[in-house]
Amino acid sequence: MYFYADLQKSFKMRLTLVAGARPNFMKIAPIIHALENSSNDISYRLIHTGQHYDDNLSKSFFRDLNIPQPNVNLGVGSGSQALQTGNIMIKFEEELVNNPCDYVLVVGDVNSTVACALVAKKLNTKVIHVEAGLRSYDLRMPEEINRIATDALADVFFTTTPEAGYNLVAKGAAGDKIFFVGNTMIDSLISNLDRLERPKILDEREIANEQFLVMTLHRPSNVDEEKKLKEILELLDTSSQQPIIFPVHPRTRQILKNLQANLTNIVFTEPLRYLEFMYLIKHSLGVVTDSGGIQEETTYLGKPCMTLRENTERPETIELGTNVLLGFNKQHISEAFDKLQSGNWKTGTIPALWDGKASTRIVNHLEKLG
Repeated sequence: MYFYADLQKSFKMRLTLVAGARPNFMKIAPIIHALENSSNDISYRLIHTGQHYDDNLSKSFFRDLNIPQPNVNLGVGSGSQALQTGNIMIKFEEELVNNPCDYVLVVGDVNSTVACALVAKKLNTKVIHVEAGLRSYDLRMPEEINRIATDALADVFFTTTPEAGYNLVAKGAAGDKIFFVGNTMIDSLISNLDRLERPKILDEREIANEQFLVMTLHRPSNVDEEKKLKEILELLDTSSQQPIIFPVHPRTRQILKNLQANLTNIVFTEPLRYLEFMYLIKHSLGVVTDSGGIQEETTYLGKPCMTLRENTERPETIELGTNVLLGFNKQHISEAFDKLQSGNWKTGTIPALWDGKASTRIVNHLEKLG
């Protein structure tokens, strides 16, 4: 592994990789592996902003994904979006001043993504955005604002679909700086399929494979209001004929403490490690989610996905894959469960270049940038 302090080799490019939240680790891990496995002239530092501070949402990912511990953990922790973004900017500015580089590479659409992109540009450092050009066209979503702002700042764009590139060009991005490479999150999934680990909750509850569903909820619109969250959980509980395993996100845990609901099918559990969670997805009957990345993973695995959102920045998972948008329409949700449980869910296909080689393509392009 090469870091800036390594004086034994002359590098063409100094690269700072930024990760902060759970999805970032899956997206950045294969890039690190590709850097390590190629004979390139790129040195890198890995910066963890500490946006996710729960061990199962952060530290365990370094072990599961076989990537090195970060050079620095900024340790920003939780807070409002403004407080968290501001703290990341303050701490990342100090990091970048002390360790200047040629490019800062950010992934996804979390607060760490936009905060570090903004700091880099103000320090006259070029920005690379992995997973650029995704759009839900819903400005009520904090992630959509992060995507728009990051793409407005970025100098180089790596996209998961051709459509994402069209979105960028429509907003004035230079076509020769946009590279359709595929999906690094799918790279992580493919490379770890033979390493998945059965979580204890299945044996503790004597639940067989293919006889349960998985649920994730963390969007503010779904979980921040106790009444809304209760309605969602009660509807899903009565709609399902199978147990629904629900690894609870930290932002949801506090609200659940005060929730008075009679739930018989929903099985609450702590956040799971990546290898355990992906075992659940792979061996489930289907998934209920408001996540973006899980829409992609279920499409690759061919698993039915019911998304409790009105829109998605990943339309390919609907047009080609196994995903369906349900919003919070009770009739649509009931009909979706009926289709799932009767075995009538649609069959999907895998989008182009979701083949496990996106990170290799990214590194090949980085070598030319240097």
